[in-house]
Amino acid sequence: MFPDLTSDDIFRLETKRLWLRWPRASDAEAIAEFASLAETARMTAALPHPYPPGEAERFILKARSDNANGKALVLIMVQKGGLRPAIGVASATLAENQEVELGYVVAPHARGKGYATEAVQALVEAVFSLTNAERVRANSRTINPASRRVLEKCGFAYVDTGFDLLPARGGLHPCDRFQLDRKAFAEARAKAPAEISAHSSGEAWDGRVWSRPKRPMVQQIRETEKLIAAAGPQRRPEA
Repeated sequence: MFPDLTSDDIFRLETKRLWLRWPRASDAEAIAEFASLAETARMTAALPHPYPPGEAERFILKARSDNANGKALVLIMVQKGGLRPAIGVASATLAENQEVELGYVVAPHARGKGYATEAVQALVEAVFSLTNAERVRANSRTINPASRRVLEKCGFAYVDTGFDLLPARGGLHPCDRFQLDRKAFAEARAKAPAEISAHSSGEAWDGRVWSRPKRPMVQQIRETEKLIAAAGPQRRPEA
């Protein structure tokens, strides 16, 4: 389980150029803009194409629920500086045997600039710092060399290539499988410490502390109500 620290929707990770934070109702338009593109969906396991109306709101609602329940840590990538729209999503989901499954997607206009690598490094740092996970695993379609390069830059080791189920793509597809275990991560981090910090209601694992008031519960409830209304009755996630 992810700790209480990440279950507060004020939690965020800071990197050199990005904020990684909980998804909000206001992110729906930006998410739908890049998630609805065929070139984005075809590289993922879960993005439907065509992208149904209300799907972004349903995704945000489920992500917030999973974050709050400690099942996952799903964060939106946002560039620093003013009010910027979402440029991607990075997620870490609990799996079996003290493992975590990593996922990420970046909007086409933000690719090739190192944002995915920056976000993955931050999220992996959070996983090993805040949970007892022994291993983070990820896969990449064999037709997606850019994703493979991201994982390699973040220290992931290639395991093998095989057919994995990609539900939204309609079946099994060849994928490269990668993993990063706690020992390898610790050794790499000792050589090059990450410039990453966690912000949440005055707590931080790296010794730096920020005091910031927790978002009032009424604001969290209103956020959820907006998402439920926008998502509609179909395929609504369980509470």
